[in-house]
Amino acid sequence: MTRESSPDLLVLHAVRLKGFADTPALAHRFGLDPGPTGESLRDHEARGLVQHTEFAGTAGWSLTEAGRAENGRLLAAELAQTADPEAVHRAYGTFLPLNSLLRNACTDWQLRPTPDDPLAINDHTDPAWDAGVIHELAVLARALTPVADRLGKVLTRFRGYDTRFSAALARARAGDTAWVDRTDVDSCHRVWFELHEDLIATLGIDRGAEPDTAVTMDRGHDRSGPGGAPPFA
Repeated sequence: MTRESSPDLLVLHAVRLKGFADTPALAHRFGLDPGPTGESLRDHEARGLVQHTEFAGTAGWSLTEAGRAENGRLLAAELAQTADPEAVHRAYGTFLPLNSLLRNACTDWQLRPTPDDPLAINDHTDPAWDAGVIHELAVLARALTPVADRLGKVLTRFRGYDTRFSAALARARAGDTAWVDRTDVDSCHRVWFELHEDLIATLGIDRGAEPDTAVTMDRGHDRSGPGGAPPFA
């Protein structure tokens, strides 16, 4: 049976996944009511788990060190009470090589090597190059679906990553390039980052201690840049 997370845990966890966000954004992350979400945040603040800050006209919540530790403790306890904790470990093992491919795709989106500059910025004037990246993301979208399905059968809060990723990809395909890698919208990169953070938080893994799973995708089509520069992967 899929386990439902408590609202207080979801509020605290939303702060971790978002990094810095206002109350409406945090409530939206897990489909919570903004009123109770605000009350939960104030309770967490009183316990020293979150802090509210303002700068440059922006205000929001972020975790304290104590809040990060408490979030990890709650997630570990929750995972131990699920019907199949090992399913999350197995899903994470499947996710890691996909994560390497996602990093490659994002690099390809940001850089388009030339004969004179292997680190040339991608100015998005080469439709074939950008179409190749969209193809890579589409492959990842298909691979993500069974991973998200397995995770969602253990913990309800894991549901939706695949649909969010596909929605962002659809916008990118329609020509809105922000939906590939911008961090201020629910882009492919933003969704993927949150899933990665969700997994390592749930499993108590240090991001810096993750194994190297560098892989490349067989794109099956020419991604060479101007003058035959090699694809950047």
